[in-house]
Amino acid sequence: MTLYNYVDSREALEELVVDAVSALVEIPEPTDDWVADTRAVATALWRTFRAHPAAIPLVLTRRTSSRASLAPAEALAAALARGGLDGVDLFVAFRTVSAFVMGIAQAELAGRLSREGDANSAAQRVAALAPDALPTLSKLAPVGAAFTGQEFERGLTVVLNGLVHTPRPFASSD
Repeated sequence: MTLYNYVDSREALEELVVDAVSALVEIPEPTDDWVADTRAVATALWRTFRAHPAAIPLVLTRRTSSRASLAPAEALAAALARGGLDGVDLFVAFRTVSAFVMGIAQAELAGRLSREGDANSAAQRVAALAPDALPTLSKLAPVGAAFTGQEFERGLTVVLNGLVHTPRPFASSD
């Protein structure tokens, strides 16, 4: 309870934790390559949140309030803006990359989504659930169990390739 002599509430404490962890992100210097810069900032965010997994749920549910904690978001948005995005297109790209980074970090925090400690047992259980009704998931389960590769890097490449190959401005109905 002594802690509450320094902060007003649990929510205030949680915001301070988010600010502190966000301020730890090592923001890379910008270059002339917006894709490489976006990748570098996203990777720095991912590494920081992986190093502080207990902060991930807080980051997902709390808004930051300090300049230092918003600096990584600024670096990410600025990298995307150097790619020619602005307005709604920049906002959507920013939210997409941010969501990917936090989603992967959260999935890693949660671990395998199964009761089994063994990935192969979990894959066999999923594959056996209803191979006729869930044929794609039945085939995908063993792939997920065996995959120990670079999910973050490969997924980020998919996201960035989508941004690179999408006409600008994005077609919108706004």
